[in-house]
Amino acid sequence: MKRIPGPVDWGLLVLRLVLGGSFVLHGAEKLFGAFGGSGMGAFTSSVARMGLPGSSMVWSYLAAGSEFLGGLAVLLGVLTEFGAAAIAFTMIVAIWKVTGKNGFSITHNGYEYNLLILAVCAALILAGPGWLALWDPFRFRRGARSGSGWAAADG
Repeated sequence: MKRIPGPVDWGLLVLRLVLGGSFVLHGAEKLFGAFGGSGMGAFTSSVARMGLPGSSMVWSYLAAGSEFLGGLAVLLGVLTEFGAAAIAFTMIVAIWKVTGKNGFSITHNGYEYNLLILAVCAALILAGPGWLALWDPFRFRRGARSGSGWAAADG
């Protein structure tokens, strides 16, 4: 018996499309200057002003790559948990170095929006991508096995 995607699967797909698509766009703005983005030169300059230890160039490529590749993974549902973790990492750094000092409220440039993105990432890490994903190697871990063959194997 073939599993039919349910409401949770469709809900996870919506989360993946919006989060993944948004971060592919943000990463492409930084990496390639696409969609009116300023490219890596300007982004590296802004990262240098954050005062992170080590090379601002390394941090810049790590952040932009995490956004682009993490977003692509989430969008497509390919290693979603790792993509969501990469995006979460960028949000933690954003809160730590940019928005955290401004308090919670987004109206005061606070970390509210970053926290919301972190929550969506956590939900995808915990729930997985849903059945409507291209490739989820953890699908069997979540008990998504179905059909008479699995029922016989589970004994």
